[in-house]
Amino acid sequence: MTTSTLTSKGQITVPLAVRTALGLQTGDKVDFVADGAGFRIVPLRNDVRSLKGRFAGRADNPVSIDEMNAAIADSAAGVGEK
Repeated sequence: MTTSTLTSKGQITVPLAVRTALGLQTGDKVDFVADGAGFRIVPLRNDVRSLKGRFAGRADNPVSIDEMNAAIADSAAGVGEK
């Protein structure tokens, strides 16, 4: 079992075997996710900026901001509901 010690500042060193298995590099972020009786360490791979351009060209008919706002207002008012 791989172990680590918590410092007085609440910090731990992630052991090399764990960093390697998770593919962690200096500066990477991790999330601690509650999992039953314990926690899992989950690497946070991307931030939202990595999505830029990923969906370009996928919309058949681009919609303007005004059209989006009108659709939201109509939805909130219950227009078009069955």
